Amino acid sequence: MDFHEKLVQNLVSKHGKDRENLLPILQGVIDQERFLSEEAILKISKEMSIPAADVYGTASFYSFLDIEPRGKYVIRVCKTITCAMKGKNQIVLAIENFLKIKVGETTIDKKFTILQTNCLGWCHKAPAMLINDEVYTELSPEKVVDILREYKEKN
Repeated sequence: MDFHEKLVQNLVSKHGKDRENLLPILQGVIDQERFLSEEAILKISKEMSIPAADVYGTASFYSFLDIEPRGKYVIRVCKTITCAMKGKNQIVLAIENFLKIKVGETTIDKKFTILQTNCLGWCHKAPAMLINDEVYTELSPEKVVDILREYKEKN
């Protein structure tokens, strides 16, 4: 039994095989693997008796369920109109210049990925970004660089 098979079996036994438990199982794989590989999707499909296309469709629908490998730190910049009006584009440029990658890319060392996402719920403190589960608000290009420097120093 390989790692994915064991992980999926444990998650299915914890949550159950009913279709309404698909999201917690997908999230459980994300917690362990940081993305949903094709292999994991196929194991979930088999274990839950749900067509693989349905599992993939659910996974690809939700922006926080990554279906491709991401960096250790996933930076999600809010792309709503409020954040755009408050300087989101300058924030994205500061991140891209500091990390030397573009939105949608991952650094060579697999430490950072930059993504844009829909509303993070922090419009009143725009512009906002999320690094993994940590929210940062009222950003400026200088503040973003300081934040990223701290993450670069972490292992």
